[in-house]
Amino acid sequence: MELDSLYQEVILDHYKKPHHKGVPSGNFQVHHVNPNCGDEITLSLKIKDDTIQDLVWNGVGCSISQASASIMSDLVSGKSVPEAHIALAQFTELMQSKGTIKGDEDVLEDAIALAGVSKFPARVKCALLSWMAFKDAAIQNGARL
Repeated sequence: MELDSLYQEVILDHYKKPHHKGVPSGNFQVHHVNPNCGDEITLSLKIKDDTIQDLVWNGVGCSISQASASIMSDLVSGKSVPEAHIALAQFTELMQSKGTIKGDEDVLEDAIALAGVSKFPARVKCALLSWMAFKDAAIQNGARL
């Protein structure tokens, strides 16, 4: 199987069977909208002892935005804030690279499947929507990102 096909399968799997999707509740909740395409996400987050303990999101949108939210929630859940910050920074850099970097699979795990999105500026915002919601919720929680 070609790498592109594998990446497409990872994205479709997360889109069809999203992880950590539910009814966000909690003290630290954010709602982000991509006005260009109408993608939306509401995300709640609980950080305790510098660890991402609970992350729940819900949203509507394209397969890229929904898969990215699922992938992001898997990647940061249970991690320390510094580990989550590294993943956030590397994913943001990957999305802004316009396809010039491949990203570190050891850090980004399934998020590496979204690398091809960086070549399509209109879709980058779709992929980053949940990550920016996570960042804002983490800051509200008092995390230093």
